[in-house]
Amino acid sequence: MTTEKATVETWNTYGNHQLSRGLELPELDRWNWGIPNTGPGIEALGDVKGLRVLDLGSGLGRHAAHLAARGADITAVDASPAQHQRAISRYPDTPGLHLLCADAEAHLRNADPYDLIYSVCSMPYMDPDRLLPVLANGLKPGGRLVFSALHTNSHGNGPSTEVTPRPEILRLPGTTEDHPVGMWVLSPQLWQDLLVQQGLTMEAVTEFDSPKPDNHVSYRLYAARRPERVPSRPRTSAPPAPNTALGVGVIVHGPDGVLLGRHRRRTWELAGGTVEPGETFAEAAVRELHEEAGLVAEPEDAQVLGTLLDRVGGVVRLTVPVHIIRWSGVPRQREEAIGSWRFWPLSALPQPLFVPSAQCLTAWQPALPLDHPPAHFQPYGKPGSP
Repeated sequence: MTTEKATVETWNTYGNHQLSRGLELPELDRWNWGIPNTGPGIEALGDVKGLRVLDLGSGLGRHAAHLAARGADITAVDASPAQHQRAISRYPDTPGLHLLCADAEAHLRNADPYDLIYSVCSMPYMDPDRLLPVLANGLKPGGRLVFSALHTNSHGNGPSTEVTPRPEILRLPGTTEDHPVGMWVLSPQLWQDLLVQQGLTMEAVTEFDSPKPDNHVSYRLYAARRPERVPSRPRTSAPPAPNTALGVGVIVHGPDGVLLGRHRRRTWELAGGTVEPGETFAEAAVRELHEEAGLVAEPEDAQVLGTLLDRVGGVVRLTVPVHIIRWSGVPRQREEAIGSWRFWPLSALPQPLFVPSAQCLTAWQPALPLDHPPAHFQPYGKPGSP
């Protein structure tokens, strides 16, 4: 059993214990991030009215309900069925509050991006190497992440400088029964490095300690933001092979956004690829779209926008953006190298984009806030030109 699954089982035990006790906790009178009556409060989140918000590891749901009352449209996610049952029993029909029993990573992979994601002490129970990449793309450009994490436990054991979980103790209220749980208790520098690696910008790290002199427990509150502009990066430092210097990038834009897939080398990109001998650019785009994503289109429905020219190492790269006007089918993975096809809103494109895909999207919509190496774009005067 993985560390995270074992931790969910322990939280199930905790939730069922609380359900059996029937103890009714009061609503929040002061927001706290792990230690009551100390540290920052709700002001760390700013004004949440009208924002789309995600609570990771929401437990009983009191924090989420508090924000719903302030006008947030909030989804509260917890992986423990028992904790989720406690929440829906307490808040069966609260306006603006959506309670969900789900794995956080799975939810973020499929949910529309959020304006704000926060977590009160729960993020350290999840593997950051798995959670942070989907969390970064789960934020809208300009969106914020705010979470608290254990720094030093009550015995004085400080954080780790390696991304590995360690056992901590969860005690059932009203008992002396202890349960070990796996936690990623990381140093502030390591948390910051991990967040920056995912393209987030650090805003603040705030420390707060237990007010009791005989208790060494302390926490850190981390605040980060996704930049407004979407970065791109090469898949590797090596230049593309000479036979892939000429290719098409296929732009499919519908009501839900633009179609992008995730390459196994962790870049998001348009369908596309090389042009076969004897093909027009439009024919190549139609073929690649079907081979990679399973969508069907006709060459007469493919608008060739022009050519993009840049240089990678000693290789000249020519990329042809092609806009598909009409198509049929549902996107699905058809090749091993690229999958997770979905339509992304232009206001919340995932990161990082593959450089040629970012260049194609900018040629199609110059106002998109995409960062990429420059490429000379020569537009075609007539749609559909070969």
